[in-house]
Amino acid sequence: MKARRKFDTQFKLEVVHMIKDHDLSVSEVSKTMGVGETAIRRWVAQYQADLNGQRGIGKPLTLEQQRIRTLEAEIRQLRSDNDLLKKASTFFARELK
Repeated sequence: MKARRKFDTQFKLEVVHMIKDHDLSVSEVSKTMGVGETAIRRWVAQYQADLNGQRGIGKPLTLEQQRIRTLEAEIRQLRSDNDLLKKASTFFARELK
């Protein structure tokens, strides 16, 4: 079984820009870079989603969208922590009465 290859964000962006900026086809870039067409199509779709401020299908490619995802996760965690603290304070307020 072949090990799954991993590509860093910079490489993915380079591939996407080859298609977007240089009007190369997905199949041309696939052959040149040695990457499957399906992966390249996913990267292009993710890049488009990033530009449109949408969630996309994978890890964001643009720095802005990566930061947004990080902040959204942090907000979810803080809200969860806040809810827990509210429940704890309600519990302890009842115990003190």
